[in-house]
Order: sequence, then C-alpha cells, then structure tokens
Amino acid sequence: MATQTEIALEKSAANHVEDTLGIGAVIEAKQATDDEHAQTLFQALRENRKAVAWSVVISMSIIMEGYDTILMGNFFAYPTFREKYGQYVDEKNGYQVSAPWQTGLNMASTVGCIFGGLLNGYFASKFGYRMVMIIALGFLTAFIFVVFFANSAAVLLVGQILCGLSWGVFATIGPAYASEVCPTNLRGYLTIFVNMCWAIGQLIASGVLYGLVDRTDQWSYRIPFALQWIWPVPLMAVCWLAPESPWYLVRNDRLEDAKHSIRRLGGNKTEEQVNGQLAMMVHTTKLEAEIEAGTTYWDCFKGVDLRRTEICCVAFFGQILSGSTFAYSPTYFFEQAGMDDGRAFQLGVGCTGVAFVGTALSWWLITYLGRRTLYVWGQGILCTLLFLIAIINSASHSTGGMWAQAAFCFLWLFVYSLTVGPIAYAIVSEISSVRLRPLTVCLARTAYQVVNVISQVLEPYFMNPTAWNASGKTGFFWGGTALIAFTWAFFRLPEPKGRTYAELDILFATKVPARKFSSTPVDAYAVGVSPSQEGLVRNETTQEVKE
Repeated sequence: MATQTEIALEKSAANHVEDTLGIGAVIEAKQATDDEHAQTLFQALRENRKAVAWSVVISMSIIMEGYDTILMGNFFAYPTFREKYGQYVDEKNGYQVSAPWQTGLNMASTVGCIFGGLLNGYFASKFGYRMVMIIALGFLTAFIFVVFFANSAAVLLVGQILCGLSWGVFATIGPAYASEVCPTNLRGYLTIFVNMCWAIGQLIASGVLYGLVDRTDQWSYRIPFALQWIWPVPLMAVCWLAPESPWYLVRNDRLEDAKHSIRRLGGNKTEEQVNGQLAMMVHTTKLEAEIEAGTTYWDCFKGVDLRRTEICCVAFFGQILSGSTFAYSPTYFFEQAGMDDGRAFQLGVGCTGVAFVGTALSWWLITYLGRRTLYVWGQGILCTLLFLIAIINSASHSTGGMWAQAAFCFLWLFVYSLTVGPIAYAIVSEISSVRLRPLTVCLARTAYQVVNVISQVLEPYFMNPTAWNASGKTGFFWGGTALIAFTWAFFRLPEPKGRTYAELDILFATKVPARKFSSTPVDAYAVGVSPSQEGLVRNETTQEVKE
C-alpha cells in the first residue's frame, strides 16, 4: 500500500505533465513511446530522415578531432618534423623528438579537450548545442594559425592546447546531439556514426601524411595543419541552420520551440505525432526530476545518477584501457620495429582504412548483438591480441616476427572498430539521463581525456629508443589494463538497447542489476518511482488518466 507521501509525489508528476500539455498528455506520451517501439529500422529512417541528416552533419565536426589525433602521433615518425622540432641523437636514430617533448605535444590537445569539455557541459546546458558549437568553430579557426606558424615545439604545444578547447566541445556535443534528435531504434546507429567520423578523420590524416612524407621542406608538416581550415566555416553555417535539440528545449521549458524543432526534425509528422513526442519528452523530464532533482555537475554524483556517471566514464576511458594509445596509431611503432618510413606510413593508411571498415560493420552487429555483448567481448579479444603482440616481440626480432606484430595490430584495430571504439559512444549517449546529459557526457569525455593524459605520458617512454625502448613488449602493460576493463564491463555494464529514456530511468531508479537490464519488463506509464523507497509503485493518477 502506497503512503500518502508516495501518492502525493505520483500525483505531482502526473499533474506536471497535465498542466503543461493538457489532460491527455500521458496517453499521448505512451502512444508515442509505443509507436517508437513498433517502428522498424527502415520506417524510422524514412520518417526521421531530416533528423538523421542533421545529426550526421553535426557529427562531422568529430572528423577534425580524429584528424588531429593521428596527425601529431604520426609526426614523430616524420623526418622533416623531427628535424624541425627534435634533436640529433646519433647516426642510427638520426633526429628524434625527445620523450618529454613527445609527451607534451601528445598531451597538449588532450589538456585543452579536458577544459573545453567541462566548459561545454555548462554552456551547452545553458545556451544549447547549436550556439556553443558555432562559437567553438569560430575559436578553432583562429587557433589553427598558432600551430601553422609555430616556430618551436613550445609554440606548437600552446597551439595544440588552444585547439583542444574546441575539439573538447565537438567530442561531447556530437554524441549528445545525435542521441537526442532521433528515436530509440536509431540512437545506436547515429551515435556510432560519431566514431565513424573519428575514423574518417584519421583516414584523411594518414593519406595526407603518406602523400607528403617524401617532401624535404617545411610544407611537409605545415600543409597537414593548414588543411584543418577546410572544415570550420561550412560547419558554422550548418550549425546556424540546424534545429536545436528538442530535449534541450523541453529541459528549459521552451515547449513551443520544442514543437517547432520536432516538426523540422520529423519532416512529415502529423500534429498528433508532434504532440505525442513532446508529451513523451515532458513526461521523461518530469519523471527524472521526481527521481533526483538538480542540474549541476555535483548532481551527476548523487543518488541514482552516480551509477550512470560511473558507467559512462568507465565505458569511455575503457577505450584507452583497451590499448588504443599503443595500437591505434602504429606508424611510429612500425618504424621502431625496423620498417622504413614509406612502408610504415603505408601500413598506417591501411590501419585507418581497417578502422573505417570495422566501424561500418559495427552498425550491422549492433542491430543483433546490442551494446553490452559487443563491449564486453570486444575488450576480452583486444586483451588477448595485445598479449600476443607482446609475446611475439619478446620471442622474435626477425622480419617474420615484425610482420606478425603488424598483422596483430591490424586485427586489433579491426576488432576495436567493431566493438569498443564505436559502442562506447552509444553507451555514453544512452546511459546518461536526459536531465544531466550534457554534463554527464562532458564528465565521461573528461575522464577519458584524464586517462588519455596518463597513457600519453607513459607511451612515449615505452616506445622511444632513447627511453625505455620496450617496443612491442608494451602490449603486456596494455593487455593488463584491457583485462581490468573486461572484468568491470562484465559485472557493471547494462544493456540499453531498445529502451526509451523513461524506461532506463525506471531501471536505474529500481537498481536492476546490469546483467538483467535487457530481460526486466518495465512500463514507464503504468508505474511511478518512489524516491523514498527507490522501488516501483502503482501510479493511480496515471491509471485514471489512461482510463
């Protein structure tokens, strides 16, 4: 039997919706949810083609981050870059950028991304995704001048930090916007496309670097920097024209603007369908407010949101624990293993091509296997491959052993791009609550960047011939961290596939174990959530409205 306090809370949640949209709002919201569940993939694509198009275009800002990520790591294998920003070591190793400067230059954009992501969490919640993206693109256009004209490693480092501020915004807005403008059965595909853009950026960078590796002047490394100017201005125009996320507008009580945004995203939706979607968004937002109030960073670590923040953060930095710093940009590794510059960059282009194909295939896998299965077993396979690379490097220094390590690097990249790489974006976007999504995604990305900083401090020392010179034996270390990520995911990672945001709210509020998320039945419109008991309670008010 529900207490008076519980009944009052339930009536308050229902009345919030009714007062805002009318007495039939709960019925419309439930109908909209049922319609989403009943849609096939092709029906959802046809009815939401405009939303898909806008999401795809906004996510393309991630191409710039992917481009830069592989750019700096591969410049250390670039003869002219090493000569400009490094020092002569000896006849065998020639010019090398020292391990401390490799660490600093690798970390620079990451440090910028940390601050950019945290600022974005606040500003995106306050001003919306579009405006924050436009401003970040404008700043990036100016900051590229610093890296382009850098005459020393110190100036280059400052320029990378400044550019990182904008890249931190892109990395967090992309998946958040994609998850909010499309229905449930399209969320996974569009958030995975964010990782596809990352792979596209790296593929472009690898091709550019390979095409310029034989140049002996300063333009061999300045042209790759200059190409970053291609993107910002067109993307600023796109962001200006794009509709704002209706979820953001609902969170800020701008319901008429939210309806206008739903119409623009939905194309040919009827007024009844628009009202139903709006009612569903209001219902979910109010339900979350009843479970846990507040919209600050601190609220991400309180109550049921603490578990959601943990999952988002660990799933994201699990990409680093899987060994991505070691195996995702292997050109320098190939060079240190004994390959000539041209062959190493050829393999680098091949690796990014493999990553692109793997991400494309992950769209097919996610349809049948879901998020949890791909992430958990992906980590397990990556762990195994890293240990194999390390064992081969320890046992053989022959040409055959070198090519075997290269083959396992290719296989690692393919598995990563099928599983952990793209799936993390879907997990972070879906697990975070609607109310705290901009903040949670930014915290998750910040956690990723903090772990990335640590990895970028360690990796140059592992690989540099003037430091630890561990080469492929580095796989022992990253294999161990991948094993830790696998163990966490097996026990803590839930399956959000096919769940609406309201259903996920109920599952988290009732503390359903991670391995039972996919099998636990829940009806977000037949039940209310009691904050005091954190259990499912029959919602009499909602039942009366439905009858």
